[in-house]
Amino acid sequence: MATQTNEYPTKAYGATAPDSGLAPMDITRRGLRDDDVLIDISHCGICHSDLHTARNDWGRTTYPVVPGHEIVGTVAAVGDAVSRHKVGDRVAIGCMVDSCKQCAHCEMDLEQYCKQGMVGTYGGRDRHDGSTTHGGYSERIVCRDEFVLKVPDALSSEHAAPLLCAGITTYSPLRQWNVGPGSKVAVAGLGGLGHMGVKFAVAMGAEVTVLSRSESKRQDAMDLGAHDFLITTDREAMKAKTGYFDLVLNTVPVRHDVTPYLHLLRIDGAQVLVGVIDKLPELHSGILLGRKILSGSGIGGIAETQDMLDLCAEKAIVPEIEMIRMEEVNTAYDRMEASDVKYRFVIDMGAFRGA
Repeated sequence: MATQTNEYPTKAYGATAPDSGLAPMDITRRGLRDDDVLIDISHCGICHSDLHTARNDWGRTTYPVVPGHEIVGTVAAVGDAVSRHKVGDRVAIGCMVDSCKQCAHCEMDLEQYCKQGMVGTYGGRDRHDGSTTHGGYSERIVCRDEFVLKVPDALSSEHAAPLLCAGITTYSPLRQWNVGPGSKVAVAGLGGLGHMGVKFAVAMGAEVTVLSRSESKRQDAMDLGAHDFLITTDREAMKAKTGYFDLVLNTVPVRHDVTPYLHLLRIDGAQVLVGVIDKLPELHSGILLGRKILSGSGIGGIAETQDMLDLCAEKAIVPEIEMIRMEEVNTAYDRMEASDVKYRFVIDMGAFRGA
């Protein structure tokens, strides 16, 4: 595959060790291959995965690392074979930048489950030259054109950014489990993922209940469009909803007992895990004998992500965000870890790029 010889020196923010925090660094973006797109980044959302990767919470980070996989920007250049995007287009990149595009899963538009392994936007391994990928806390990025999404005109760039992870992570399971009018959906957890799960499920016509340990989140849940709110530590209230829900969308990102949520499901109901959990507690198999389903879901394929962006533009479904500057990212990480954000930080990269 032909590659242009010019590389792109790029300013970025990244971590060099688990305890280093994020700081300015210089990286180099590759020259454009025939099927590549160069994007000047205008906005990048902040995800819990960014924090966990920067701090090596999962024990698999290779340093240096530049996080960021909720990326929106403008096309600055394209490779010779690119026809889907042109200079000046407003585009986006989510959690992956490549896959084999040939296996059975890729042919089903499920690139996130590529049998050879999808290439993560950061911390991944380039399929052609073996280099480590770096994410969106940077001036610009180079990406294979088939993994570059179009941002509809009706979506602002700052609101589009969190949709590339928080949005698609909750949209995909709701679509795959056929949520629609008449569905009874419970959303466990009301954070960056959970608040988008509520918005999507409501827009799809479902009856939506938020599950939380904190009474203080009741009004927020109602403001987001939920129809009911259930305190999970209230045994009588939980018991009253036994066998009630078609789907529990579990967005809780830490280890916890999933059994109480299984009791809430009707026959053939499903609990879908989308929060990143390091280990599940022991689960008695008898809980599943009522034909309860415990499943998981990871982001979405490129076609599904584009469908989500188009739907959000059509129905004005946008995340609740707080804008920050690049140099505020370490404070944002601390606040995010303390659940002190409603509900997603977005970095305005304009000043960082000198725009």
